[in-house]
Amino acid sequence: MPDNEIQSLRDKLKGTLLTPGDEGYDAARAVFNAMIDRHPALIALCTDADDVRAAVNYARENQLRVAVRGGGHSAAGLGTCDGGLVIDLSRMRSVTVDVQSSTARVEGGCTLGDVDRATHPFGLALPAGFISTTGVGGLTLGGGLGHLTRRYGLTIDNLLEAELVLADGSTVKASASENDDLFWALRGGGGNFGVVTAFNFRLHPVHTVYGGPMFWHMDQAETMLRRYRDFILSAPREISAFFAFLTVPPDPHFPENLHLQKMCGVIGCFTGAPEQAEEAFSGLQRSGPPAFFHLGPMPYPVFQSFL
Repeated sequence: MPDNEIQSLRDKLKGTLLTPGDEGYDAARAVFNAMIDRHPALIALCTDADDVRAAVNYARENQLRVAVRGGGHSAAGLGTCDGGLVIDLSRMRSVTVDVQSSTARVEGGCTLGDVDRATHPFGLALPAGFISTTGVGGLTLGGGLGHLTRRYGLTIDNLLEAELVLADGSTVKASASENDDLFWALRGGGGNFGVVTAFNFRLHPVHTVYGGPMFWHMDQAETMLRRYRDFILSAPREISAFFAFLTVPPDPHFPENLHLQKMCGVIGCFTGAPEQAEEAFSGLQRSGPPAFFHLGPMPYPVFQSFL
């Protein structure tokens, strides 16, 4: 692409346009999965929907491959590409909470931590993921499984409206009452329908949860897998718990004698009445006490950033 063509996009952006060799390019092209090492021709660090529209129009007019980066957590590296244009939303991180309707407008570059920090002071939360640095956009449009799913559904189940820039550069809203076919498509239709610049979500009353990890030695793995299966099938909806095989990190939060050991474990979360919390997880411990146990009450954003 001629320099004057690239400059034409740079002039239209309120944000920043990076090319190979620019300061910040290598940091901007990096994604969470370190096995993904791609080199886009252009990275547009957008600040609003107008920037996204300018980038989409430029890519269409110049027949460039487009990748959209929210939080950059896509394991497959869908937030970047070789030789194309990355539309980076990471500067679009505004969250506006409407307490009266228990909803939030969340921009497309937000992480789960951004949402948790904005909603928690009002005693509200969005069912979303397990890791606070995950991007809201990719998680939502991929379904969104998290600690609150058994009680309040997937993240996508709590999507009320999306604001998009379509491939022709137009800006639309999609909801159950407006562009409902596009709203259906966003909620499982396969992808590539547009760039979602903002989401409007339903929130739920969650403030303090009871949760944390329980680890067992690997020789108990078969017993605990069976115990977990029976436990989760009959557990009340207020309980979330997922099974994991892991290597204990050499971190002072964990006993030194367990560091770097391969173990099995359950990460649990309870959103019911506090006085019922300990009893809620007792069924998992009947086959033998865990080698490591760290369940307790904590603010939901703390629990969300636990991993």
